Amino acid sequence: MKKSLRLAASIVLSAALALSMAACGADSAPSDSSAPSTSSTASTSSAAETPEASESSAAALTENQPIGIITAMSNELKMLLEKTEISETKTIGGVDFSIGTLEGQDVVLVQGGIGKAMAAAGTTVLINEFNVKSIIFTGIAGGVGDEVKVLDQVIATDLVFHDYGSQTNDGFVWNGDSGFNEDGSIPVDEELSQKAYEAAVSVLGEEHVFQGRIATGDQFVASSEYVTYLQDEFNAIACEMEGAAVARIAAQYEVPCCVIRAMSDKADGAAHDTYENFGDTAANNSAQIVITLLQNL
Repeated sequence: MKKSLRLAASIVLSAALALSMAACGADSAPSDSSAPSTSSTASTSSAAETPEASESSAAALTENQPIGIITAMSNELKMLLEKTEISETKTIGGVDFSIGTLEGQDVVLVQGGIGKAMAAAGTTVLINEFNVKSIIFTGIAGGVGDEVKVLDQVIATDLVFHDYGSQTNDGFVWNGDSGFNEDGSIPVDEELSQKAYEAAVSVLGEEHVFQGRIATGDQFVASSEYVTYLQDEFNAIACEMEGAAVARIAAQYEVPCCVIRAMSDKADGAAHDTYENFGDTAANNSAQIVITLLQNL
């Protein structure tokens, strides 16, 4: 609603500016009392747009906005690119943004890159350059929850930066992100995330899909000890390197966002080997869930 009101206000302001410019032009032009004064009437009629008409125009603009889909790595985006009818590719800051249609939805796809900084940058470009109406982040992660197995799916209910804090003489002290939730977590859009959960269940079955907190940090976690820390400190059920950054930027701009993650490993001592064996399969599972989600939007 906030976004529609901002768009509506912009439309009314533009109309008022056009009327003002037309009036200035009329003052400076030579007068002809014999000529019919139709342009002034037309401008006044155009400017006198009702609030209902303005909101209708804003809604139409929102409907034409694309959906942004972002991943960190190429194998996470590969299936989606192959199934998208791409009409144009724009390169911004050395990163390719593919514009097209997927499952009847206008989309912009991007491999943002690995880590929080790259994810935040890609998300910001999706919002500011392409005016996306929502953002879907998809890819792979490490399973942290005891019940979450390799190739299971996690849909984020919220996220935390697990490496956000202070290094002191007594060790690391987590501070959290005070910008949104009181507990330092980052929100996602509940409605979009619920639809993502339903899509995941339809693809994998309910026993393989979980909803819960995802922990984000600039490390590939391959430590059973650190997994226990993520469980105890944050009640996280998955960990990865980008999701909270995407959600943080989306929340700041009030753009609906969901985070969809397939488990490629258990973030333990065997994580690197498990990732090598299951990473591509997990990435494709997550991409298929995005496709199913788009079908239901």
